[in-house]
Amino acid sequence: MKVQCDGWADRITVRMLDGQAVKDWTDRTDNLAQGFGAVSCRIALIKGGRLMLTFPRSDPLAAPIPALPIPDEPSVGPVEIGKQEDGRPLRLKVHGTHILIAGATGAGKGSFLWDTVRGLLPAMRAGLVEVWALDPKLMELSFGRELFRGRYASDPADCADLLDDVVSVMQKRAARFAGLQRSHTPTVEDPFVLVLVDEVAFLTAYQPDKQLRQRISAALATLATQGRSVGVGVMAALQDPRKEVMNIRNLFPDKIALRLDESEQVDMVLGDGARDRGALADHISPVPELGAGVAYMRLETSPEPVRVRAAYVSDDDIRSMVATFTTRGEAA
Repeated sequence: MKVQCDGWADRITVRMLDGQAVKDWTDRTDNLAQGFGAVSCRIALIKGGRLMLTFPRSDPLAAPIPALPIPDEPSVGPVEIGKQEDGRPLRLKVHGTHILIAGATGAGKGSFLWDTVRGLLPAMRAGLVEVWALDPKLMELSFGRELFRGRYASDPADCADLLDDVVSVMQKRAARFAGLQRSHTPTVEDPFVLVLVDEVAFLTAYQPDKQLRQRISAALATLATQGRSVGVGVMAALQDPRKEVMNIRNLFPDKIALRLDESEQVDMVLGDGARDRGALADHISPVPELGAGVAYMRLETSPEPVRVRAAYVSDDDIRSMVATFTTRGEAA
């Protein structure tokens, strides 16, 4: 029906034949890609009987993206954290949602965490945002723990206590908001609270203490079901997206799949049919220069998966963030 071409991709609008289903096309993405001389093919349903076939011709995400500048003005987002496949900036909504990030070891989950913190730093300094960090592996968020101003935990028992404190903040805020407002506007008195959890499976599945495991799982489920309207969000990262490892994954409206080990895991993270529509997270390169930070993102507001790449925040970048945005750095 229509062909559109630009520097990034060719897009072809087609009308399905009578009796055809979308699955008849998604089952043949490889055939379509080869037939059009492209590396891959994405399929999206426009409306009944019409599909958009997208054939990428170039890759703006082929090279690593250096850390983006820290914003000049405080804002709760959307936070610019990288680039989309078509070359446009990637802006991630954090206020008013919950985000699940899944990826194999070395896939770049830390990039999404630190890009988010980096983009929120001015708002954190202004008192409009609080970031509460849970870091059971002690390898990612601990590097900049001073940025969290005491709201940091690594020991499982401390993580459980921190989550209970967040739940308490959320419930008290809900009691005050009841009958007065249905959505949250960040203020110094009621800042947006973002709970960062690196490798959440260490706390919800692999934690040997059953009581702690139940406390943590219950707190995360409570935050994920009740936190959005009162300004409490959760961003959780994990390696294994299976249901028995993360049984509340469906409570996260926005999902990000970095490099995954198995094709079946793509639909576990992004939802049924995501891989058929072109979210080939299991094909992302394991070579850091080529694949670290590359992901497919599926948002609550848009069911079609989008290929993106997060900027790389280096150790030196984090040291600079700590030096600039903490009392220690200001005193120096």
